[in-house]
Amino acid sequence: MVATREIKRVYRHNRVRKTSSGTGDRPRLCVHRSLKNLHAQIVDDVAGKVLLGLSTQNKDIRSKMKNCGNIKAAEALGEMVAVQAKGKGITKVCFDRGGYLFHGRVKAFADGARKGGLEF
Repeated sequence: MVATREIKRVYRHNRVRKTSSGTGDRPRLCVHRSLKNLHAQIVDDVAGKVLLGLSTQNKDIRSKMKNCGNIKAAEALGEMVAVQAKGKGITKVCFDRGGYLFHGRVKAFADGARKGGLEF
């Protein structure tokens, strides 16, 4: 059951990725969710480069949070991604939810990134 659920998520993600891609002006902010952590990357698909990558396994977030797989950690990760992206001169991104529902941790991450100053 779990394998088919993950396969369906990958199909949804591929279907969305056919129409959306990140450029140099507006890179793609993609998110991956696991049971214990959340990972985020800002990707320029035209150049094929990852501009920024962070996760809740980062020392700054892990030291603040007891559990890194919950909504509070997701929001903190979103704010941290936004701060580091603004430091690299990235203000506008294209949000890629990775085939997940825009709900719970994914929504908290997006709200944290918006709160930190990213536009999408």
